[in-house]
Amino acid sequence: MELRSVEELMDLLYAGRHQHALRTAALLRRTRPADKELQVAGLVHGIGPVLSPSDERGRALGAAEAVRALLGERVFRLVRGDAGPADDDVVRLRQADEESRTAGFDAGVLEDWRTVLELVAARHSRLGAVD
Repeated sequence: MELRSVEELMDLLYAGRHQHALRTAALLRRTRPADKELQVAGLVHGIGPVLSPSDERGRALGAAEAVRALLGERVFRLVRGDAGPADDDVVRLRQADEESRTAGFDAGVLEDWRTVLELVAARHSRLGAVD
């Protein structure tokens, strides 16, 4: 499945474990406030179970492929998560994912992230048009 709009992505986020996704993105926002792509990767990395409930091993790749056209190569690579341990951003995403499982704070609501998703999608769209 390839997502074509932020609206489609928002629907998937609402269908999944979005509280966990919100906490992951919020933790990444705290540690890397200027890195919107990393934050967005933290938000969307958990859509795999919604896309492929029975394919546990293929969830990360399925989620990554779903957002690739909409959010770009970097978000694709981060969500896929199979980069080496030297990739700081992938490591930070994994750490935030683990920390968010036990973190007990109010991370807001999904609508708070709509604008950030739209900005990343628009930036990717403009870059794609130039390439």
